[in-house]
Amino acid sequence: MASGLIKELLTTQPRGAPFGVDSLKARQISSALAHEYVKSGWLERLGRGVFMFKGDKLQLDPTLQFLQTRIPGLHIASKSALGRHGFRQNLPHLETVILWGDAKRKLPTWFSDRFPSRYRAVQLFDGSLPEGFGLSTLPGSPNSPLVSTPERALLEMLSEVGLHQEIEEARGIMESVRRLRPKQLDTLLNHCRLTKVIRLCLVWGEELGLPWVEQARASVGDRLGNSRWVWKLKDGGTLILKP
Repeated sequence: MASGLIKELLTTQPRGAPFGVDSLKARQISSALAHEYVKSGWLERLGRGVFMFKGDKLQLDPTLQFLQTRIPGLHIASKSALGRHGFRQNLPHLETVILWGDAKRKLPTWFSDRFPSRYRAVQLFDGSLPEGFGLSTLPGSPNSPLVSTPERALLEMLSEVGLHQEIEEARGIMESVRRLRPKQLDTLLNHCRLTKVIRLCLVWGEELGLPWVEQARASVGDRLGNSRWVWKLKDGGTLILKP
């Protein structure tokens, strides 16, 4: 009976992804039996209530799909999301995956040991923005983890300028983001809580001659006022943006 259960698990559970006790219980595998499978070398315990097949190699996307069931709002964000949509500069061999979510959590050690990553819990938008707005699977990839749309990813990246994101790299990436959906960008800008992000989007957009910036500025209107904006950077420098 026990051998039949592990054989069923091997044939029905996708490889390259972790699984939890809920998946085991759905196949009538108790915690005690899972422990026996770990001892006998069928399974490897990654963390509390999380397993993988012994000798399997976890893949990033299905592993993120699993974590999305455990971390509210988890998604590929900022520069990493723009890269997924084809907006990128030269990337290092092992790119750090930028992840955002709604809850202040620490990524599991078993995940960060396998995938260079950085997680932030940020409330960039106000509470009236519809839940999940600007988050979707990649076009043509319905089984991908949630990824910020280009419009949302751009604003996420701009929020990290001077913190985790270098200015020149951000401008270089933004220069390539020439095609955005104005209606979605307008919605995100009008729900954005950070003046810095709105100013960077509009001022850099104008300096770079991006085709969507005129409508974006019209959408924001007089919300930002007429004074210049000064922000101290993490490295001690100063970022000054005109009205």
